[in-house]
Amino acid sequence: MQQVNFWNGNKSPARQNYELALLEACLNVTNQEYGAVDVRVDNTDYPSADDEANIFANGADILVTVAGNVKFEDKQKLVIPEPLTKGLLGYRLLLVTDGSLAKFAQINKPQQLQSLSIGIPETWADADLFRHNQYKVNEQGSLDDLFLLLKNATFDYVALGVNEIEEIFNHNAVPIGGISIEPSLMLYYPFPLVFYVTPNKPSLALRVKKGLNEIKASGEFDTLFEHHHGDVVQRFNLRDRKIFTLTNPALPNEMRHFSGSLLD
Repeated sequence: MQQVNFWNGNKSPARQNYELALLEACLNVTNQEYGAVDVRVDNTDYPSADDEANIFANGADILVTVAGNVKFEDKQKLVIPEPLTKGLLGYRLLLVTDGSLAKFAQINKPQQLQSLSIGIPETWADADLFRHNQYKVNEQGSLDDLFLLLKNATFDYVALGVNEIEEIFNHNAVPIGGISIEPSLMLYYPFPLVFYVTPNKPSLALRVKKGLNEIKASGEFDTLFEHHHGDVVQRFNLRDRKIFTLTNPALPNEMRHFSGSLLD
């Protein structure tokens, strides 16, 4: 049986579960043409950007990351430019201290938010995006460090994707206390997740692309998305929030017209 090594680290369990299920669906639907495959999952977290960028040299065959990820800019890879999450990761809600909720409730313009500082873990792909959009970025530590830094007022807020904020909030922020998911604001920027494949396995890239197109055409993709993320729009009241839109300068040319479809 063929083996595929899927690196699925440096992300929340919510993303890990969905992205693994999606890869398996793409492979399963192409079994008849390509043969059965054994997916080996590596959830190792690499705090170093260099270690993450060299993941293919360390044996990984495929991973999911944001399109145009600068960490892989100079690395050989095969990119499948098909969005995997309807732009979900680009819809961002804010975590703030309870004491600053009233201040954030008064924000009506992007400039008010730009005057405050956002905390982003080191090596995250969206730090440069926020800087490009004239936001004050405090880039330090890991995801686990973020919430104590927020509570200690090292920065004013944190922005996380709607697909993972609740799980991260419950696991990391609730035990500390004094932090809330801000109820009135949302940031949006085009931030599609895509498959990156090792350049040594063009047939795998072809297979996964074909499988992805098949599950999108059959409706299996939508079913999978609904199972993992179906109620997120209603649960977080996304349609009634004030939305500030940012641009993403790192989007590759083939995806420059991408727009999230979560609220369509």
